[in-house]
Amino acid sequence: MLHGEDSCAAVEDGGEEDQHRPLILERIEKETGRTWRTVLSQRLRKHCSCTPEKAKSRILSFFPVLQWLPRYKLRDWILGDAMSGVIVGILLVPQSIAYSLLANQDPIYGLYTSFFASIIYALLGTSRHISVGIFGVLCLLIGQVVDRELALAGYLPESSLSGNDSSVPLAGNDSGVVGCDQSCYAIAVGATVTFTAGIYQVLMGLLQVGFVSVYLSDSLLSGFATGASLTILTSQIKYLLGLKIPRPQGWFTLFKTWYGLLSNLGNTNVCDLITSLVCLAVLIPTKELNDRFKSKLKAPIPFELFVVIIATLASHFGHFNAKYGSGVAGVIPTGFLPPQMPMWSLIPNVAVDAFSIAIVGFAITVSLSEMFAKKHGYTVDANQEMYAIGFCNILPSFFHCFTSSAALTKTLVKESTGCQTQLSGLISALLLLLVLLVIAPLFYSLQKCVLAAIIVVNLRGALRKFTDIPCMWRANHIDAFIWLITMATSALVNTELGLLVGVLVSAFCVLGRTQRVQVLELGRAMTREHYEDLASYKGLQTHPDVAIFRYEAPIYYANQNLFKKSLYRCVGLDPVKEKSRRVKFQNSKRQEEAAGVPTSNSDEKEAEAPPAVTLMMNTASRQLRRVVIDCSAVLFLDTAGVNALKEVRKDYGELGVVVELAQCNTSVLDTLERGGYYSNQKGGNAGENRTIFFTIEDAVLHVQSPSTPNGDCDKS
Repeated sequence: MLHGEDSCAAVEDGGEEDQHRPLILERIEKETGRTWRTVLSQRLRKHCSCTPEKAKSRILSFFPVLQWLPRYKLRDWILGDAMSGVIVGILLVPQSIAYSLLANQDPIYGLYTSFFASIIYALLGTSRHISVGIFGVLCLLIGQVVDRELALAGYLPESSLSGNDSSVPLAGNDSGVVGCDQSCYAIAVGATVTFTAGIYQVLMGLLQVGFVSVYLSDSLLSGFATGASLTILTSQIKYLLGLKIPRPQGWFTLFKTWYGLLSNLGNTNVCDLITSLVCLAVLIPTKELNDRFKSKLKAPIPFELFVVIIATLASHFGHFNAKYGSGVAGVIPTGFLPPQMPMWSLIPNVAVDAFSIAIVGFAITVSLSEMFAKKHGYTVDANQEMYAIGFCNILPSFFHCFTSSAALTKTLVKESTGCQTQLSGLISALLLLLVLLVIAPLFYSLQKCVLAAIIVVNLRGALRKFTDIPCMWRANHIDAFIWLITMATSALVNTELGLLVGVLVSAFCVLGRTQRVQVLELGRAMTREHYEDLASYKGLQTHPDVAIFRYEAPIYYANQNLFKKSLYRCVGLDPVKEKSRRVKFQNSKRQEEAAGVPTSNSDEKEAEAPPAVTLMMNTASRQLRRVVIDCSAVLFLDTAGVNALKEVRKDYGELGVVVELAQCNTSVLDTLERGGYYSNQKGGNAGENRTIFFTIEDAVLHVQSPSTPNGDCDKS
């Protein structure tokens, strides 16, 4: 529509009045007459029909390796993939053995897990860079479930193993498996949890719910990982000190663990303590050197592997286990064990634990894959990642493996050493296969305290997040609050509960933001038809009898009362209270008339409802006749929101103040139409009732033209 040089000028003749007519747009009519049966049949026809092209596309999308392998650039990519595969494979050997300790499993099972996960993800994953295998947080969760089920099955706790045969459950307990020792039962529990978690992940992929990862914010995942890292650190101190105490169960495990450590401090194994201190003294500075000079090094130096080799030789020739009672890794068999079915009877016991493990594993994998895909300019499919990580858990669970996911540390190493495709994962798997077939038994004398030192050193990145708290707080108070709550709950109360609390706190923070929104009064820029908050910008103009307001949140059942209160407060007039005041005034006048008290002319005028309301707004007296609500920031309405707008219009209308809505999006317009907002409007003709204002200026000129003779603007 067209406007004159001064948009606040009065309408003087019919030609100029035509220029002030509201902009009219014709809506595109949506397709009607489609029943749910029609929609369902169309969707089934789309997704269930099979053509050669569609079948080929489905196979290629399910096995991404069939897409990138034929296009593999051998000369350009093979060197980077080979180097990254070898380096990551070397790092996986000590870390797989170490994290098996965290999951309460024998070292061989950690090697199995890394081996199978690397192969399966290379075939099914869409990310070119992430390294899938053992992840510390998941190992902690698995270990907690394994410890609980071992206790329920009647296996003796670790503190009671000396001098007893822990290979069988306690007498009279039928929960244990006949002929299965503690190690066998532990991996059976771990594999069952892994199988159940994988089923959850595949089902979520089938249901196309890969979008759930967006509800796990970076601050939530970071806080959860940091809290779990504190629990991991505490759980490894007993190995650093050589103490044999059981892992506590239930809530507040951090406090229970520290109580057990302090109570048994006198039983510290000096050999393990010295070995731990030496390993930490070597690993911490060398890892820092790797981080500091990673831009200059073609590949990180595998100091962990060097420490493992030297410590194993020292323990073997020094007879640390026989002379000083130092705990060692023990027998690590070569080759592969026969496949084994999950324990079906155990699934109901671990179903809830497996669900939280499935969510954490998927969230970590998708967030890392999307981060590196964005960095290197390609895309990943979240639902296919769900399938990939699900099958990385389902298939290996039959081969004595536990839960796997992407790991940030190894992924960074993989990227920095020239990785181009998941061929590097296959090369890492070949290196692990060599260890499984030949080298594994040589780690018999490796001390558990060395493995614990490796775990503790690898927690540096997560624990450094504490130094970022001031920066997080300055950047965003709400994100920092979510991080702190999630971290504290995960560390101090319960790891799984920390994830749930983090999700709930995040949701309540989002809802809370809609509760804190206040109605803003808008003013018009002097040179443009643009309206902004009067309290935020200088030089804005207001109309003498028209007030314009904006509400920057959806209006729904949870905040509709807050919206009305905020609007009434901003307008400076609560219509409900004003009507109550007028009713009381009328009643008092009637009582005076009945008593024969004479009434002055001024009292008679005051008794009549005035056509406009005089208010003190922005320190200036204004006679209010019209209220325009800018709905451009209202994303949606529900029934309560529509009713709230009806009440506002009705209450102000009874005081002679007209309320108009402007800049509503199509969703809001449809909700208003379905809610009867326009059909219930009183006064004026039908065409006027359904006038839709696409700009604030249209609404202002429309409500201003019949009642303002001069149309002057006030400068605020």
